[in-house]
Amino acid sequence: MTTAPASAVQSFPLPDVGEGLTEAEIVTWHVTVGDTVAVNQIIVDIETSKSVVELPSPYAGEVVELMAAEGDTVEVGKPVIAIRSSDDRSAAPAATPQPPASEGEFTTATAAGAATQEPKLLVGYGAKDTGTSRRRRRTSTTPAATAAPEVPVAEQDKPRAKPPVRKLAKVLGVDLAAVTPSGPGGVIVREDVRRAAEADRGSAPVADTSPPATGGETRIPIKGVRKHTAAAMVSSAFTAPHVTEFVTVDVTKTLELRETVQRRREFRDVKLTPLAFVARAYLRALARTPMATARWDEPAQEIIVPAGINLGIAAATPRGLMVPNIKGAQTLGLLELTSAVNDLAATARAGKTTPEAMTGGSTTITNVGVFGVDTGTPILNPGETAILAVGAIRRQPWVVEDASGERIEPRSILQLALSFDHRVLDGAEGSQVLADTAALLNEPGLAVL
Repeated sequence: MTTAPASAVQSFPLPDVGEGLTEAEIVTWHVTVGDTVAVNQIIVDIETSKSVVELPSPYAGEVVELMAAEGDTVEVGKPVIAIRSSDDRSAAPAATPQPPASEGEFTTATAAGAATQEPKLLVGYGAKDTGTSRRRRRTSTTPAATAAPEVPVAEQDKPRAKPPVRKLAKVLGVDLAAVTPSGPGGVIVREDVRRAAEADRGSAPVADTSPPATGGETRIPIKGVRKHTAAAMVSSAFTAPHVTEFVTVDVTKTLELRETVQRRREFRDVKLTPLAFVARAYLRALARTPMATARWDEPAQEIIVPAGINLGIAAATPRGLMVPNIKGAQTLGLLELTSAVNDLAATARAGKTTPEAMTGGSTTITNVGVFGVDTGTPILNPGETAILAVGAIRRQPWVVEDASGERIEPRSILQLALSFDHRVLDGAEGSQVLADTAALLNEPGLAVL
C-alpha cells in the first residue's frame, strides 16, 4: 500500500459494512472539524437498512471537513469526512468483509469471530449500486483550503443529541452546548430543548415547532430499518406461498418447570422467560423435521438444508422490526439459550446489532404475546421456510382428562401459529413441526425421550 504524503488531506468514503448496502444515514458524528483522530477511533455512527454501525477512522490526523450532516442519507462510496494526515503514516488496512458462515461452519465461525472483535478495524469498500443519489450534498475538491481553523473540542464537551432533537433545537434557536442533558448516557432529549427554550423566553411555554403537518397529517420518511423491512416483507409475501397453521396448547406444566428451574443457583441472576422454553421446544421439533430450516434457491432450483440452526428472534425496536439470529442455536442448553435471547433483545433495542447477526438466519420466532396478542399470521423472514408466532399466555377454563375422567380447571393456555413456505414443506411436515412444539410445551418431560 502506498503511504500518504506528509500533511496530505485524505477523504474517507462510506464503506459497505459487509451486508451489501447501497446507502446509509449519518446518525451521530463523534468528531468535529479541528479534532485530532487516531486510526480506528470511532468517528461516526451510521444507520443502515439493518442496524446502527460504528465506523472507525482509517487515518490518523486532523479533521478538516465533515462532508455529510447528521440526518443525511449517503451513498456507499461517497466521501463523508476529510482528514489531514499529521505524518507519513499510511491508512489503516481495510479488513476484508467476511461472508456469513456456510452450513456446517456456524459454530467455528462464531467462535473465531468473537476473538477478532477488538481492535475494531475498517470493513470493505465499494458500492453495490451505482444509482444516482437522492440528496444533493456539497463537495469540495480542496477541503484543506476551505476548512476554517477551529480549536479542538474535547469529546465529552460536545452535545449529544439525535437528529430530530438537533432539528428542534435549530427551530427554537437553542444552543445545544448550553443545554443540560437528562437522557441516558448524557444524551439531550426533546424535553431538555423545550426547557432551555422556555428559560430563554422567561418561562413562557414553548410549543414544538417542528415542520407543521400538511392538512393535519404527519409525514414520516421511510428509510433505514423500516424501509428495508417493508421491502423484505413485500418480497416475501409475494414470492413464497405462505400457509399458516394454528394450535392451542396447555402450557401449565412448562410454567411450573420454569419456576423450578428459576430457583436453581445457575439461573438466579438470569431472566428466564417462557420464550426460552418455547425456543427449546421449537428447536427440538426442528431437529425432527430439518426441512423446516431449509431455504429455496430459485436460480439453482435447489432446496438447501443447513447443518445447523441460526434461530432468529424478531425484536421490536425504536428503529423498526429487526430479526437478529443466534448462531448454532441447536447446540445451546437452556441457560446458554436464555442468555443469548436476552442479550440479543437488549442489543437490538440499543441499536447495536451487528450486520453479521442479521444474516444467515434459518428460521424465526416472533413473540406477539408481549403485546397481549393471542396469535397472528406471521410473514416469513425472506430466505427462510418457517416462522413461529408465540401468543400471550392466559389463564382459561380447560377440560382436563386423566384416569378419573374429565373435569374443568383453570389452566395456562398458549396459542402458536406456524407460517411456512409450501414450496419446501408440505402440509404434513408443517403440521408435524407445530404439533411437536406444542407437545413438548404441554408435557416438557417428553424432552428426555
